[in-house]
Amino acid sequence: MNKRLIGLLAVLQLTGCATVSTLNAAKPGAPVVYSGVRLDWYAIEGGCCATDHFGTQAPAWPRVDLPFSTLLDTLLLPLSVLTVLGFGVQAHGGL
Repeated sequence: MNKRLIGLLAVLQLTGCATVSTLNAAKPGAPVVYSGVRLDWYAIEGGCCATDHFGTQAPAWPRVDLPFSTLLDTLLLPLSVLTVLGFGVQAHGGL
């Protein structure tokens, strides 16, 4: 039963993950480096207009999402940096 619970929590987390949301939003011209972490901090600080800044809504529990977004943003950092530097990598994100 513990494995099922962990699997369920993982699926639920990915559906609300700020990094996944910002990369799926693909807001044109928006920086992509640590976009999920930025969205979480924006929500934690009480930002009002996440959709305007990131192209997506903030997760329901940004404090819970923050460590997972930090990990995923760190894993995706090489792609994000290449995108920002203009090397033709087609990653997109918010803020």
